[in-house]
Order: sequence, then structure tokens, then C-alpha cells
Amino acid sequence: MAERKIVAQNRRARRDYFIEETYEAGIALKGTEVKALREGRVNLQDGYAQIKDGEVYLINVHISPYAFGNRYNHDPLRDRKLLLHKREIRRLLGKVKEKGFTLIPLSIYFKGGKAKVELALAKGKKLYDKRESLKRKALEKELERGYKLGRSV
Repeated sequence: MAERKIVAQNRRARRDYFIEETYEAGIALKGTEVKALREGRVNLQDGYAQIKDGEVYLINVHISPYAFGNRYNHDPLRDRKLLLHKREIRRLLGKVKEKGFTLIPLSIYFKGGKAKVELALAKGKKLYDKRESLKRKALEKELERGYKLGRSV
């Protein structure tokens, strides 16, 4: 199995969304975008994916211009095509049409020398869901702390 070199992660995604399924997709990039990715100059915070004309595009993901790219540099916020199988796209299209589902990038990484994005089919959390998640996390941390100190809870 090829080694994964993670370039960027969307940490807010797991906090703000319920992750239903994840998909691995290739990204159609220009040369200077690949070089900027290798430097780790990418921001996934406001990014999402959208299905247009039977193809999936990564939108609003900022890949900073490559420092030595001069006139060959790319537009930092351009829409980038994601490479998925037709059956995966059809499945995603059916799910996204359901109420509340959206496609968000979780991470961008290199696998076998090729840039990949981990795409999640997600449903947005409400404020009370986020509070519940924080309570559960705090309780688990407290229980773990109790076990480490040798106390039984």
C-alpha cells in the first residue's frame, strides 16, 4: 500500500458535521498547484465539493500561488475537477439531493506521488449537537484520567 503524506486537514469538518461516508478522489491540478501543495500552501476551511454536469468540482479551496511560478501561476481559488468513477458520482448525486447532505474535503494528501482528496458525505450539526459532542468528549477524557490514576469510577 502506498504511503500517505498528508498536506492539509480540515479540522473543523469533524466538529461541524456528522460524517456519513468518505471517498478518495484524485484532483486535476496544474503544475504550479502541485508544487504549492508539496510546500503545504493550501487552506481547506471554507471548501466544499459540488456536482455539475455529471462531474465533481472542488470549490473555494485556496491553494496559494507557487513562489517561483512567475507567469505560469494559477488562480488560487479556481474550481478543481475531482476524479471519481461514474457510479460513485451517481451515488453521491443521489445522496446530496437528500435533505441536509453536503460534500466537504477532509484532507488533501499525496499517495503514490499523486494528489488525492478525502471527500466526506456529511450532514451539518446543529448547536445542540456540538454541545453534546463536547460533553461526551469531556466525559471520556475524565474517565480516561480516572483509569490512568488507578481510581475506579
